[in-house]
Amino acid sequence: MLDSAVRKPAASVSLKKQSEIFAFAENERIELADALSHFGKSLDDLVYEQSRKRVWTGGAPRSLEDFKGSQHHIPMVSFFTGCGGIDLGFEAAGFEHVAAFEFNELFCKTLRKNRPEWKVFGPPTDAGDVSKVSEVIAALEPIIPINFEGIFAGGPPCQPFSIASNQRFSKSGTNFKRVGFEHEKNGNLLFDYVSVIKHFRPACFLIENVPGLRDLDGGEQLSAAIKDLRKAGYEVETPTVLNAADYSVPQFRDRLFVIGTRTNRSIIFPTPDEMQYGAGSVLLQKQGKAPNTETRSHKLGSVQRYARLHYGQRDQLGRVDRLSPCRPSKTVIAGGTNGGGRSHLHPEIPRTLSVRECARLQTFPDNYTFVGPTARQFTQVGNAVPPVLAAQLGLSLARSIFGVN
Repeated sequence: MLDSAVRKPAASVSLKKQSEIFAFAENERIELADALSHFGKSLDDLVYEQSRKRVWTGGAPRSLEDFKGSQHHIPMVSFFTGCGGIDLGFEAAGFEHVAAFEFNELFCKTLRKNRPEWKVFGPPTDAGDVSKVSEVIAALEPIIPINFEGIFAGGPPCQPFSIASNQRFSKSGTNFKRVGFEHEKNGNLLFDYVSVIKHFRPACFLIENVPGLRDLDGGEQLSAAIKDLRKAGYEVETPTVLNAADYSVPQFRDRLFVIGTRTNRSIIFPTPDEMQYGAGSVLLQKQGKAPNTETRSHKLGSVQRYARLHYGQRDQLGRVDRLSPCRPSKTVIAGGTNGGGRSHLHPEIPRTLSVRECARLQTFPDNYTFVGPTARQFTQVGNAVPPVLAAQLGLSLARSIFGVN
């Protein structure tokens, strides 16, 4: 249950002063940023005209630091690692990171910057491409044995199966439809991943994706992959959708998990929390000196429209929503094929969220740095599994599959 209180947050500028700044920008025909600078203000000093009364009083959600008591050192290998959401969560839950495979060079730079001790297979030194199954096997064989007593974790790129990715930003072309397994490259990566699992036979595997993977083609493709894994000797749990908002993540985010094991133990998913956390639990604190505080530039007309919105209301032209501090955020998204999708609107400042604020909604720690142009930073954050959700899932698997106390 979400908690709220009624209090008017202190405004950086009065509505009268804000109107004066807007009028100055219009009359002088200058950018909003220049007008704000003229008055000694920034975008973060602006306020909404409506609904400035709600604050979050329910405390802070769990962070990765809350999971770092376990030191069982069960080995894990990740595939389609992205910026490392699953890996960070499993690391916090006590797993030993053996290797990661990621074919995007920019994402690899993010991984290496934050975790230089990890073995990252990816550009510029390696391909990191799971579709090259023989190369992946050759890279792993010197590191892990067949019948690997650890876990494989991976989420094949979800854009071909995602409604949000394909309908949120494009209205034409094949990208508007969920092309799924017909996608020229990413549609077959699930079966490539299955091939690697079957070769090394890890004690446990995890497949993560959007719920659309389960429903596409009437479920035939996912069913075929599961059938193949069961023939290889795995007990595979029924595909299960978890909403991150039920696991200390201040964001509504459904993710599909397919988990299998060749042990005789039962797979147990984490228990949902008793409450959900509002976006205000992480967005009302100042960003300070944290990295990746950049947001997009804002035109005067856009900010004027945003400033008139109530909590939860959508700007129809920009197709962005003002978040409420007392409800979990809408899903943080990566955008279309080229990345850099729009973020939501801050609950108390009439602007879109920064990369850091999106990362907070995804439960990345503030000291985790995302590399590359701002648009690609948004892509990395929006593609990730929330690390705190991954930590809870990892801890449940360590206990149920590997017998950790």
